[in-house]
Amino acid sequence: MTYHLAVDLGASGGRCILGHLEDGKIRLEEIHRFKNEPAVRDGHLCWDTDALFRQILIGMRRCGELKKAPATVGVDTWGVDFVLLDSDGGRLGNTVAYRDGRTEGVAERLADVLDEGELYRRTGIQRQSYNTLYQLAALKAQAPALLARADRLLMMPDYFHYLLSGAAANEYTEASTTGLVDAAGRCWDLELVRKLGLPEKLFSRPLVQPGAALGPLTDAVAGAVGYRCSVVAPACHDTGSAFLAVPAGDAPCVYISSGTWSLLGVENAAPIVTEDSRRAGFTNEGGYGPSYRYLKNIMGLWMLQRIRAENGDGMTFPLLARLAEEAGCTALVDVDDPRFFAPACMTEAICQVCRETGQEIPRTAGDAAKCVYRSLAKGYAAAVKGLEGLTGRRYAAIHIVGGGSRDDYLNRLTAAETGLPVYAGPTEGSALGNLMAQMIAVGEFKGASDARAAVRGSFPIHTYPPEITA
Repeated sequence: MTYHLAVDLGASGGRCILGHLEDGKIRLEEIHRFKNEPAVRDGHLCWDTDALFRQILIGMRRCGELKKAPATVGVDTWGVDFVLLDSDGGRLGNTVAYRDGRTEGVAERLADVLDEGELYRRTGIQRQSYNTLYQLAALKAQAPALLARADRLLMMPDYFHYLLSGAAANEYTEASTTGLVDAAGRCWDLELVRKLGLPEKLFSRPLVQPGAALGPLTDAVAGAVGYRCSVVAPACHDTGSAFLAVPAGDAPCVYISSGTWSLLGVENAAPIVTEDSRRAGFTNEGGYGPSYRYLKNIMGLWMLQRIRAENGDGMTFPLLARLAEEAGCTALVDVDDPRFFAPACMTEAICQVCRETGQEIPRTAGDAAKCVYRSLAKGYAAAVKGLEGLTGRRYAAIHIVGGGSRDDYLNRLTAAETGLPVYAGPTEGSALGNLMAQMIAVGEFKGASDARAAVRGSFPIHTYPPEITA
């Protein structure tokens, strides 16, 4: 039996998922799960990369203990966050998290240097205050000496691949989230780098595509986990992996990778970088194939996660969904309002917006969740309508993958609001896509279509017709 290991890191936790093929079906086994929470260090919200790497090694070591040592391993994470290395390969400074406030106002201050429309035409990436280019501009202003010492920039999954194999390489799908990659050329936009006054040497190496073999484990890592295997770069951006895992057929469909964020979009063969697209808030991130993930970032389950946490350990997600369905609250909010990005209290932020807009103010956790659920579904419907206008295509269905695909109430609301059938599953979106890229790389699948056919035959897919009562 040939095993492969996906290390799937999210902004709130990580998993090590082992996968293999058996009778044409993909089999998954969760080996290790761990928390990932940023903490304040030196005045900034930071990731503990050392602790995360220790957890990766624990998961890998358990594979060996189970006599299921993988032939390959690959890491996927969220986008935009990075690590700097010095000329000796050591990490420089802390790994600042994208929810940190250091980029506040940076995009506005760069407006004289960098026209927003030009930036979008070059990179195809929607302006978000936390994009890597704004993080680097903030670092240049706040800690220029540290930036000057940097010899390499590695995105989060690239850094963990470097620790595993010693190979320092930037993978394309993850790099595309920086806002510094030429959308058409699929390479670093060095003219843009120079325009921003960033160190060009950080972007002097070519990008590698998903499926690239990075090399074997270092001797130190092999000794720590008890075996040797190869490191393969999957679609390292978790949404890139999740989109690969969508069990789509030939009909044009909308994909939603549903988790902390809801990434709603389609796969295109070419980027769409029109002014209408920019104003509508759509982005063109790198995809497997290569393809372009033309999508909109919607706040997603983050708001529900915070409401649950604010109501104590007894408030589970199934309970919150039931309370929301039973609640009579009719209020709606714009889920992409910046006030919901990192509020001290999510429930109070929702109530404040409702006060300002003259709507019913949520009084219970169920009321607040009802507001979020209905607002999310209406946001999905508006995004689908926008997609159809920008691409000139009509879509036949919506495929939802990831942890949010288990949310029966949200799935029913989505089908009802969009008027499209919803196909929910598999729940393991990012980890599954990560494994699929590894399996394609070693020849177990001929390509993405072959792998997606295996997904359709391996995992339950739940159907929600649009005429159901939400």
